[in-house]
Amino acid sequence: MALLTLEDVDNEQKYLEGKVSQVLTNKYERNPANRELCLAANGYLCKICGFDFEDKYGKIGYKFIHVHHIQMVSSFGREYYLDPVKDLIPVCPNCHAMLHRTNPPMKPEELKELIRKQQNGDK
Repeated sequence: MALLTLEDVDNEQKYLEGKVSQVLTNKYERNPANRELCLAANGYLCKICGFDFEDKYGKIGYKFIHVHHIQMVSSFGREYYLDPVKDLIPVCPNCHAMLHRTNPPMKPEELKELIRKQQNGDK
């Protein structure tokens, strides 16, 4: 699928979205207790960029954060035990998305270093 440029788009043209299709997929269940233990130990700030949802958005951001599995759940192919403090990390949605931009997902330390280099103008 190619992206359209502004020059390619007729402002009067409408483009369809929302076609329904069925997909068969495996879903790997997450145990909410592991999330809670991770957050009890690590808090609700993004461990990569330091973003604080409550500080930015007030009470609607209270206790909002994603939790990233450092080892992909799907890589195990079965149920397994994890250490919520070592195997999970609180991250903001932006950092979470950036971790998953590579396959396999990059390590949190790698993204932290990438951000540091970008902020310092290192290429």
